Order: sequence, then C-alpha cells, then structure tokens
Amino acid sequence: MRRRGDVGRFGQVLVSNKYDGRSREKPKRVMKMSPARSKDMVKPLPRAVASIRDLHPGYFAFVMATGIISTGTFLLGPTWLSRLLLVLAAIGFLVLIAALLLRLIFFRSNVAADIKAPERVFGFFTIVAGMDVLGVRLEAAGHPFATVILAVCAVAVWIALTYGVPASLFLARQRDSVVGGVNGSWLIWVVATQSLSIAASVLISVWASRAGLLAPIAVGLWSVGLVLYLLLVSMIMVRLLTVTMTPDALGPPYWILMGATAISVLAGAHILSLPGTLPVLRATAGFVEGFTFALWAFGTWWIPFLIVLGFWRHVRRRWPLSYEPTLWSMVFPLGMYSVATLSFGKVADLNFMEPLSRFMIWVAVAAWTWVAVVFIIRLARRTDRTASESSADLTIEV
Repeated sequence: MRRRGDVGRFGQVLVSNKYDGRSREKPKRVMKMSPARSKDMVKPLPRAVASIRDLHPGYFAFVMATGIISTGTFLLGPTWLSRLLLVLAAIGFLVLIAALLLRLIFFRSNVAADIKAPERVFGFFTIVAGMDVLGVRLEAAGHPFATVILAVCAVAVWIALTYGVPASLFLARQRDSVVGGVNGSWLIWVVATQSLSIAASVLISVWASRAGLLAPIAVGLWSVGLVLYLLLVSMIMVRLLTVTMTPDALGPPYWILMGATAISVLAGAHILSLPGTLPVLRATAGFVEGFTFALWAFGTWWIPFLIVLGFWRHVRRRWPLSYEPTLWSMVFPLGMYSVATLSFGKVADLNFMEPLSRFMIWVAVAAWTWVAVVFIIRLARRTDRTASESSADLTIEV
C-alpha cells in the first residue's frame, strides 16, 4: 500500500492514501511547474503588452529620422530609397500612434510617471516633430491634404505640451531641483517648434490665399524656437558643469544639440524661400538669413564635440554599443543636417554646402541602417527568449 506523498513509478505524487487496490478512488497527480512559475505565480504580461506599457516617450524619433532621410534622398537621390523610407516612416507612425493610444487607455499610470520625470517628459515632443516631418515629406510626394491633417494635429499636441510640460516642472515637480534631469532631450521642444514653422511655410504653397497669415506664423515660431534653443542650451551647459556625468546619462539625445540647430536652419531656409513681397519677410529677411547662417556654423561646431563625447562614453568608459530607443535621436540630426545644409545653401547661394550635404546624407543612411540592424537583432533575441520561456512554462511531467 502506498501512502500519501509517495512517489509513483513515473514520478507522479499520490495525494490520496485511500487507494490500496480495493478502493475505486484513483490517485490524483500533480502537474509539475517550471521553477519560474513556482517562484512567481503571477503570470507575466505578454511581450507586446509589456512593450506598450514601457513605450519610450521619444520613440517617435524613429519617424523623424526615417522621414528626414526620406526627404534628403528625395532631394539628392536615390528615389527608390526615398520611397522605401517614406513607406517605413508612415507604417512606423501608424504603429506608434496605435501603441500610444493603447498606453493612454490601459497604462495611464506609466504615462503619468513619464510626465513627472524631467529626463523623459520632453520626449513627448517627438510626436509633434514626427507628424510635421512626415507631413512635409507627404506634401513633396503630392499629398497636401495629409500634410494639413498632420499639421493641425501637431499644433494641438504642441499647444498641450508646450504649456503643460513647463507648468508641471514649475508647479508640480517632486524634487527641489530638476537640473539633474536636464539632458539633450529637452531640445526636442525646439525641434517640435521649428517643425511647425516648416509646416507653416510649406502650407503656403497649398493655401496661397492664406500666405499673409501663415508667413507670420512661420517666422514667429522660428523666433520662438531660436529663443528656446538659447535658453535650453544654457541649462544643459549648467547641468554638464555642475552634475557628475556618467556614461548612462550621456546618451544619444545629446546629438539634438546639433539637430536643433539643423532644423532651425531648415526652417530659416523655408522662410527665406517665401515671396519677398510678404510684409513679414520685408521686416525680417536680413535677420533670418544672418542668424540662420550662425546657427548652421554653430551646429557644424557641435559635430566634433559630440564625437568626442561618444568616444568617452563608448571607448574610455566602455559603454556597450547596443540598441536603445534614443538612438533614433542621434540618426535624426545627421539627416536633418544634410537637408538643412542643402536647402540653406540654395537660398543663400552658398555652393560649397551641396557637396557637404551629399556626404552627410550617406552618413545618415549608414547610421539609420546600423540602428535598424541592431534593433532587429535585439527583437529577434527577445522573441527567441520569449518562445523558450513559453515552452518551459508548458512543460508537464506525467
């Protein structure tokens, strides 16, 4: 007779001590669980759901990077690459919008946590910039109505963020000082503002009758972006000089120091390409052209300095060159620098800028390709690991 707790022939545990060959009651068997499940009885979220929950606020930088390189290859070639990147940018935008809406519905606490984090909250401005960069590219592809829709949505999001984010930092911050949370992502506020200026300039070709309204908006937003850049760069320099820098903190968003100047140059080039008879152009053209060149020169100065910072992070401090969502914030400035250099060189008759632009667009394509490859490798590894864990959890020993 076997007693309760004895192990059967094939490893099953007998939980009944009434079975002695005469009883009709059969022994019950216990399903064997994997160590992970026995340790934690709470079933983990599916990978897709967890990805939505943990979606980085700055992930729309993928749309920004892909869209601006599509614009650059549209202007410089090859056209097939431009079309491919446009399709990828549009698909990425739709996927990210769906993920963002699901996150707002089901994971509001995570969104609230990002809003309260000064080092992450400005990433939400990539939504605005992504809409405008994609919209401007669609206008070049002959879809001005899509440009209008995206620009209107971008304005609404920009208004909510441009007043809501600073107000939350001023009035509802959870620490005495936010200087430790200042980083390059704060400059996405500038990028978003200048992207609206570009969209307003582009829409003048669609609504020529509204040029008297759209042109002052374009110049006004360019001016606001200029002042914001000067203000935020000063804050970033204070942070660099007063808070100990670590490899983790010195991430890819610091490339937006150059990217913000580049998009300001592109916005200035679009303004200078507007009809000179517009009153706002007669009043500001000289100032816009002079300051645009200064911004281009300052952005060019940033490039070697940012390379030095990257060398310190990855070579001296041995930070791994692995995928992180903010890498798209490094790709975008490279593509934007190429397009801005080409556009401003044309309107200002600076012929030396075109060869530089052609070189930089291929640097941007190479950077985009590298980030896309490491993203795919990481995604494949996570998929394999998830499949292995699921297979282990379903193991049953009889």
